[in-house]
Amino acid sequence: MVESQDHETVWALLDSVRAAGRSALTAPEGKIVADAYGIAVPGEELAQDADEAVAFADRLGGPVVLKIVSPDVLHKTDAGGVVVGVEGGAQVRAAFQRIIENVQAYAPDARIDGVQVQQLVPPGQEVIVGAVTDPTFGKVVAFGLGGVLVEVLKDITFRLAPVTADEALSMLDSIGAAEILRGVRGAPPVDRRALAEQIRRVSQLVTDFPEIAEVDLNPVIAAPDGAIAADIRILLATETVKQRRTYPREEILASMRRLMEPRSVAVIGASNEQGKIGNSVMRNLIDGGFSGEIHPVNPRADDILGRKTYRSVADVPGEVDVAVFAIPAKFVASALEEVGRKGIPNAVLIPSGFAETGEHALQDEIVAIGERYGVRLLGPNIYGYYSTWQDLCATFCTPYDVKGGVALTSQSGGIGMAILGFARSTKTGVSAIVGLGNKSDIDEDDLLTWFGEDPNTTCIAMHLEDLKDGRAFVEAARATVPKKPIVVLKAGRTSAGAKAAGSHTGALAGDDAVYDDILRQAGVIRAPGLNDMLEYARALPVLPTPKGDNVVIITGAGGSGVLLSDAIVDNGLSLMEIPPDLDAAFKAFIPPFGSAGNPIDITGGEPPSTYEATIRLGMEDPRIHALVLGYWHTIVTPPMVFAELTARVVAEFRERGIEKPVVASLAGDTEVEEASQYLFEHGVVAYPYTTEKPVAALGAKYRWARAAGLLGGDR
Repeated sequence: MVESQDHETVWALLDSVRAAGRSALTAPEGKIVADAYGIAVPGEELAQDADEAVAFADRLGGPVVLKIVSPDVLHKTDAGGVVVGVEGGAQVRAAFQRIIENVQAYAPDARIDGVQVQQLVPPGQEVIVGAVTDPTFGKVVAFGLGGVLVEVLKDITFRLAPVTADEALSMLDSIGAAEILRGVRGAPPVDRRALAEQIRRVSQLVTDFPEIAEVDLNPVIAAPDGAIAADIRILLATETVKQRRTYPREEILASMRRLMEPRSVAVIGASNEQGKIGNSVMRNLIDGGFSGEIHPVNPRADDILGRKTYRSVADVPGEVDVAVFAIPAKFVASALEEVGRKGIPNAVLIPSGFAETGEHALQDEIVAIGERYGVRLLGPNIYGYYSTWQDLCATFCTPYDVKGGVALTSQSGGIGMAILGFARSTKTGVSAIVGLGNKSDIDEDDLLTWFGEDPNTTCIAMHLEDLKDGRAFVEAARATVPKKPIVVLKAGRTSAGAKAAGSHTGALAGDDAVYDDILRQAGVIRAPGLNDMLEYARALPVLPTPKGDNVVIITGAGGSGVLLSDAIVDNGLSLMEIPPDLDAAFKAFIPPFGSAGNPIDITGGEPPSTYEATIRLGMEDPRIHALVLGYWHTIVTPPMVFAELTARVVAEFRERGIEKPVVASLAGDTEVEEASQYLFEHGVVAYPYTTEKPVAALGAKYRWARAAGLLGGDR
């Protein structure tokens, strides 16, 4: 908690502002809030006339800043309502008069409460500290370079509020211009702790008072001996945010267990007619080998695919864990009522024709029914879902039965099928593939909660277009990341949220900027594209967790070595500085025209023994934590020879308890494709024709290891 905070003063002030029908605090009101929360601001007085302004300036001493105070003028500079650096009675008097005249010309009907006379803050680095109410994540605190260029440079970073002292300090290092704060070209470094404390106090303020929609401290003058907010703007919310229904963790797990590990499934709308969704779902359930009970429901059939058929789900004997809906949207509500009365905990809603087509009332109706009976809804507008370890294929799409550790979810059916095709072509084993569609109820945080505990899942990859409840997602992610990695592909890189902003911070808080920082804060690996998400999900379970930062490149081609080095830097990894004894050890295995150092260039004409000897040395030396291999196709060392020897060496060390992530880039003729697949299947993440992909996968593994606290220090 913030020390010496004065809740009562802030409550009373905000009540008075709301009672006056205003949503913006004046600068003097902002100072009252700042003082109540220990947010450092300069001394100031509110002058009603020029004589008072002169007297206040004299009492404050030194140069002052004059600013208009008006509830009707938010952007004071635009109105000509700010004059900086005036000193002496004549200058103050003239500045006061000029401000009044400018504002009256700019906004003739504006109410003028006076002119603020404020101490001129000594020179320093101008930064911005602020907070906004994000529609996805709620209260978010921001930090970046401030002053007049703030919206041009857009060098800003975000975190969920409230932040700890350490999180606030991390924000100082998360902007592009972080080096400026440490002092450059002879300039002294800023007082980092004082600046971080401003961030922390703002974050606590907006957490304590949810009705505060936006806060702007811009500029904050950061100096070697402190940080002072030269200007403060506070805006109140004008609308009440509807609270989403939440469920306790144990309740989520109980419901998800019955969804993902059902003993009995009912198919509402089951059909004997080929081409019907109800027929496809039934065939997939039966042909997929689901060992639980399968109950077709159709009022006009007695037998579907050899199964006794029921007129209503109410007629199905015993308990049912999941009801899969394969009926038109207009019939869903009445059937869902029957599901609710039957006590079925999960409804998988395949039909489209709800909110995605503008039928919001129809979707609201089924959500209300689900809440009334305690039925969790997956969908609507989905392709269904797969739970491979249960041999469950509850979908109208193609079956999939390759069991493994990767859980995949998607909001889009098309993306879901891309996931399916990728998994099949790369032989990626999955624990689940789940469509989320409109996310009327069950969403990513529910599934994260389940997959985080699921022993069959080792890695989670999610395609999403939005999050209904960003904070719930972050909470679930933080609980999961220490155990297993989460990869997210966030579609829609827009800044639509900035259009109606009333502050600099709000204008900078575009959707993607906030998502990017807060997903990183949660320890999530964000994939730049669909193929990246799928490749990360495929690679991360294969790679052992690194035990340190030292990465070594061993390559048969100098050109590949340079590109691999670039990729190392691009992915935030560290090329190891090779100590003299290790350098000499590598040189013993490579020809005189080769190159030790890092990358270690063994040259392309070397026999398999050179590859093997240098890889062995890289695995053996405990100072090396990860290997990046660059292979160049030659007849001397053919691709499969390289693949087999590499896999054999890595397996040998693994049996000895020495596990390091090894990735490989293979350049050559088409034979390198088979070699890459062989390596992947034997614990080495390998790709043909690219130096970027293997290092990106290694970088993703490192990002997860740091987020999980397995390496220490965040990059």
